[in-house]
Amino acid sequence: MKILIRWLLLAAALLLVAHLYPGVQVQSFNAALIAALVLGLLNTLLRPLLVLLTLPVTLVTLGLFLFIINAAMFFMAARLLNGLNVNGFGAALVGSLIYSLCGMVIDVAMERLFTSRS
Repeated sequence: MKILIRWLLLAAALLLVAHLYPGVQVQSFNAALIAALVLGLLNTLLRPLLVLLTLPVTLVTLGLFLFIINAAMFFMAARLLNGLNVNGFGAALVGSLIYSLCGMVIDVAMERLFTSRS
């Protein structure tokens, strides 16, 4: 149940990103659901490999290169899907930052919600 609620909230976060930043467009809530799923899969499967391969650059930039990796995941999801459109890599960077902030807020809220009931 917790995973389903988190997925729905992350899809809503994608709609919020599209509302706040004109460089990101989401066609519908269904497209946002699919995009949230694809982003989750990319971040689970591909992101760790990219972080490992770019570790020297990440260390030299004091971790700032991780923002580029997040933007690359966001941009890749937009290229794979028809319902999510990103106007260039810069828009992917801004969109991924807003989406990550929303994700952190969702994670904190979910943690408080589900631990207070236990």
